[in-house]
Amino acid sequence: MIASETNPQMPEEWLACLKNHGHRITAPLKALVEILAVSSRALGPLELVELGRKSCPGMGLVTVYRALEKMEEAGLIQRVHQNQNCNMYLRAAHGHEHLLLCLSCGKIEFFSGDNLNELIGRIAQKSGFVIREHWLQLYGICSDCQEKDDNQ
Repeated sequence: MIASETNPQMPEEWLACLKNHGHRITAPLKALVEILAVSSRALGPLELVELGRKSCPGMGLVTVYRALEKMEEAGLIQRVHQNQNCNMYLRAAHGHEHLLLCLSCGKIEFFSGDNLNELIGRIAQKSGFVIREHWLQLYGICSDCQEKDDNQ
């Protein structure tokens, strides 16, 4: 099953969660929550500054990193590791979901339902690790970007 839909109440739920974690809700934090909660793609810190400045003109990179830290600590967002050694951020998976990421446009989709227990069991047996969790990221080109390439 692939899930990319967002709940229209999500930004309000995120703000309540952050408040419950003891964080003061500032205009920049609210703006960043509203961006990340509904984004259909992973976003980098510099892009978040640019988007955030549309509603909070004085927003800076330090503010973005602090907000990302708060949201990550509250379990609202997760990092996407990129080949260029920089992180991008997106809403955290709900339950046991994995991630599809478009290498061209950055679009994200979550999927669930794939049973990796056999593979994880073999890896645990070979390595001697007790595996407690995993996170799968698949990189490729989304159908929209494939169509753009075909039309050019």
